[in-house]
Amino acid sequence: MIKVSIIGSGNVAQHLISALSNATGVELVQAFSRKKENLTHLMDAAQIVCDLKDLQPADLYIIAVTDDAISQVSAELPFSGKLVAHTSGSLSINILDDQNRKAVFYPLQTFSKSKPVNFREIPICLESENDEDFERLENVAHAISDKVFSINSEQRRAMHVSAVFVNNFVNHLYKIGNDICTEHQIPFEILKPLIRETAQKVMTLSPLEAQTGPAKRGDKKTIAAHLELLTNANQKNIYQLLTQSIQHE
Repeated sequence: MIKVSIIGSGNVAQHLISALSNATGVELVQAFSRKKENLTHLMDAAQIVCDLKDLQPADLYIIAVTDDAISQVSAELPFSGKLVAHTSGSLSINILDDQNRKAVFYPLQTFSKSKPVNFREIPICLESENDEDFERLENVAHAISDKVFSINSEQRRAMHVSAVFVNNFVNHLYKIGNDICTEHQIPFEILKPLIRETAQKVMTLSPLEAQTGPAKRGDKKTIAAHLELLTNANQKNIYQLLTQSIQHE
């Protein structure tokens, strides 16, 4: 039985707690939160500590806090020689303090506290300083996910940039589409089947093969009509930039 403690109480921490609480071969020993009430809906209050000094021995400590806090939290851990992993997609393994053995346990997904996820489908990207620690990370990852990968810090940084494009930027484009619909009294609901089909297409086609639309066709008249319709300068700039990017593929 591998003993794991979670340090943090945000979106990633809460989903990890939920997944690990039901995992076979893993024991969730404790979780750290500045405010105990942030986690009492997920685990027994006796397992939640508000002082890092109260952390009990574990085989793996996963720091699931904001990127800006990882370095400080790792430096404040009251022990040494233990296996400590962070969950950041953009930070190097070396951001962790040298007093403990360093690792990364990065679940590649967008998390919201109120939205349940199926952790078995979430890729978990692992990195460690030695093979023995990697095997331990791998055992914990396989306990909650069917998709486990060895990804080094440089690869993870590139992957995180890619994730921003396909997730955060795409969602912002949804927001712009919703704004345009609202401006013209159109229910955004009408676009949802199109959103769903577009996402499903890249499961079987490459993004290049799946690309359609006026920019792909070189339809200058439609592009000009769209730009004339748009009254928001930011929306117009984004439309032009993305059109040019598609045309240069």
